[in-house]
Amino acid sequence: MRATERSVGAVLGSAVGDALGAPFEFRLPGVFREHFPDGVGELCGGGGWDPGEATDDTQMAVLVGESLLERGGLDLPDIFDRFRRWAAADPKDIGLQTEQVLLGGDPWDLAASMHFQINARAAGNGSLMRASASAVYFAARGRAETMDAARRISALTHGDGAAGEGTAILHELIRVTLLGGDPFAALPATLAEVAPQHRDRWATVLSPGWHPDDATEFNGAVWPCLGSAVWALRTTGSFEEAVAAAVDLGGDTDTVAAVTGMLAGAVHGAGGIPARWTATLHVPLPGFGERVLDADDLRDLATALASSA
Repeated sequence: MRATERSVGAVLGSAVGDALGAPFEFRLPGVFREHFPDGVGELCGGGGWDPGEATDDTQMAVLVGESLLERGGLDLPDIFDRFRRWAAADPKDIGLQTEQVLLGGDPWDLAASMHFQINARAAGNGSLMRASASAVYFAARGRAETMDAARRISALTHGDGAAGEGTAILHELIRVTLLGGDPFAALPATLAEVAPQHRDRWATVLSPGWHPDDATEFNGAVWPCLGSAVWALRTTGSFEEAVAAAVDLGGDTDTVAAVTGMLAGAVHGAGGIPARWTATLHVPLPGFGERVLDADDLRDLATALASSA
């Protein structure tokens, strides 16, 4: 399978997982299977979301991707400005922490760290959810550069290093997969690059024996979110099965499924994503005119990101 096919799978797959999970957010485990007892899930809408409508997870990923392409690389002030413009436009959904950081009036290089100093809680999954575009863009640049970029983009909104390390792990697993490697086989080497103070906790949730029921936090936290996504990929055999398993966990379903879709899309490629899910997929961009991206726009974005090296 070509790397471009996998790159499109990562970006498009994350958006599909996001839209699939959005109507089930904060509901109990098993609700997805109850809603679709025949096992054939649909982008059904609900909970304030139209069928196929992607949430803040994909909206922020698009903003990161477009900044990388338009600025010719990582321009952190530009990404922060795009985030802030988006947040000020009253999107349907935005994480409380992210909103406070972006709209608090502090400069881009201090906002997240100052928020963390005051609140001492910033290990949410909000920097995982938006990682698809940056993971594709930096994949050809090697392990060190992709993991460093992940940490730096995460730190724009998340002052806790645990969030940055989790996003760095996700970036590296995507990089290995896009190059045709096995993301599970890459875990030991990836964990060796994690900051020592965070390594053991990440090793626990990414181990083969870990199950989402073992989580000690709600899956809106960075550790069980990525751990659940890796578990869903590890225990299924197709893109559809992986994201359905992620949504069926309940809780923060849009983000867990977005991260799962990112990984599963890279593994199974864009061709593994059901056409019935991409047909209605759309991504509004509050704060940026009346723009609404569809699946073809996401394919074009992913292709451009993948060919930028």
